Amino acid sequence: MGELRLMKGNEALAEAAIRAGMDAYFGYPITPQSEVLEYLTREAYNRTQCTILQAESEIAAINMVYGASGVGARVLTTSSSPGISLMQEGLSYIAGAELPCLLVNINRGGPGLGTIQPSQGDYFQAVKGGGHGDYHLIVLAPATVQEMADFVLDGWELAEKYRNPVLILADGALGQMMEKVELRDQQTRGIRPVPPWATVGKSNDRERNVITSLFIKPEEMEEVNLRLQAKYREVEKNEVRVEEINTEDAEFVLVAYGLSARISRKVMEMLQQDGIKVGLIRPITLWPYPYAAIAAAAEHAKGFFVLELNAGQMVQDVRLGVNGRCRVEQYGRMGGIIPSPEEVAEIARKMYSTL
Repeated sequence: MGELRLMKGNEALAEAAIRAGMDAYFGYPITPQSEVLEYLTREAYNRTQCTILQAESEIAAINMVYGASGVGARVLTTSSSPGISLMQEGLSYIAGAELPCLLVNINRGGPGLGTIQPSQGDYFQAVKGGGHGDYHLIVLAPATVQEMADFVLDGWELAEKYRNPVLILADGALGQMMEKVELRDQQTRGIRPVPPWATVGKSNDRERNVITSLFIKPEEMEEVNLRLQAKYREVEKNEVRVEEINTEDAEFVLVAYGLSARISRKVMEMLQQDGIKVGLIRPITLWPYPYAAIAAAAEHAKGFFVLELNAGQMVQDVRLGVNGRCRVEQYGRMGGIIPSPEEVAEIARKMYSTL
């Protein structure tokens, strides 16, 4: 068993990054994720001699990530919604150059500067690209402080396996709440071999590498895109993660991720006390999305109820999975308001009564 601590989500994530053998972190403070940079500044260098740097902006940070990843470093950046928006051009470059890195978005309310309170309004940005061109991030959605920590190493391993950026999409509540977390043992930096594609110079036994996302000839650019799409199909085939509770014969299915899934789990228990055969599907990977789990439940369900902290974003993917087999409704609160289980249960009961 690893070390047990009571930790805030942001700090658990930062501690997990240190223990996962992080080589470098580049970021810029923005509420509600500033504790990540603060914790790493205090803890990381003295323990592992990794690089921790506060960049002059989020645009600078993501381009520093691009450079560090290009030499094979295990590199991290974190931000919150407006900051992640500023990183989109660099993210497209990184995806086009097929470089592994880990990003974290501690989602806050928007649009605009919005509020520092939790939201899930960045779902579209995370799973539908966000930047320019045809590309995907692998997106992990934690629902607990434990998963905030666990998904750090998981994310880097996925990034390195597929040479692709990975995003952990959380929210202000998960970043700020405190829970018990079991931390993995410390990994030693520098034990991973230098990747064969890394730009570390030419030597007697190594050719010079060039990393770029610029391909002027359309035939070359199409070839790159075809290779990327083939990789994405492999990710969709192998890396879907989903939690299903009581879905085998459920007549009514709740779907939610992250903080909303915690609320939905309590709602499920309340509806079960009413005698409703209800289950819960929690997508853990938002891309690749667990369409197969949605489709299987739709074979016997009468309706789906989607809870999100937004105006209705993930519900579109639920509808794709259901494919018209039954009714799908969404309920969401915006602006940083977190609904109570009682509030959500009342709305869900009204929907169920009309099925």
